[in-house]
Amino acid sequence: MRVAELARADRPRERLLEKGPEALTDAELLAVLLGTGTRETGVLELAESWLADAGGLEGLAASDRRWLLKRKGIGPAKGSIVAAALEVGRRLAWMSLAREPILDRPEVVADYLARSFGAGRVERFGAITLDARNRLIRVHELHIGGRTHADVEPSEIFHSAILDNAHAVILWHTHPSGDPSPSEDDATLTRRLADAGRLLNVAVLDHIVVTRRGFVSLRQRGLLGAR
Repeated sequence: MRVAELARADRPRERLLEKGPEALTDAELLAVLLGTGTRETGVLELAESWLADAGGLEGLAASDRRWLLKRKGIGPAKGSIVAAALEVGRRLAWMSLAREPILDRPEVVADYLARSFGAGRVERFGAITLDARNRLIRVHELHIGGRTHADVEPSEIFHSAILDNAHAVILWHTHPSGDPSPSEDDATLTRRLADAGRLLNVAVLDHIVVTRRGFVSLRQRGLLGAR
């Protein structure tokens, strides 16, 4: 059913104005951003199709802008509106992360990472660089791998840390499978990187494995190695 065929009180924009955005479904919120559908597809159906293809709102939030702009029947104007809205959400999440005591609250880091990267279909690996007070400097995405793993070299990680003049890093990577349980390879890599960090005087404070619905802190699991 097209929006024009709905009773006025049931149309997404009108419901938003009357009841607030929290009353809308994910598809209805996206439909408001899109504004109109195509000649063949109503805007609600179009929004539902986007969400289905992306893996839900979380998947859409983690999608690349080029994916958005390639959607059938969507020109650069609509694609740019959605991309801008998603980027606002990412920046708000980043601002929240920047205000937190990062080392003491891995769930805050994991929440940001899940919003930004957790719904991807391939594994991503990165590092969060921190200053001498463990405050956020920058979030780096350093490697995009296949569907099961990402190969990472210490030089990639510590080159970024040195350029940021960082005193410490928190490693992170995603598990597209949806299971955040670290593998033995994850634990081995973490210990290897922690050893390299000690030589360079850049502490590896944690390694967080994140999915869209959960995370594991290797520091909390006691898998970080000797400090």
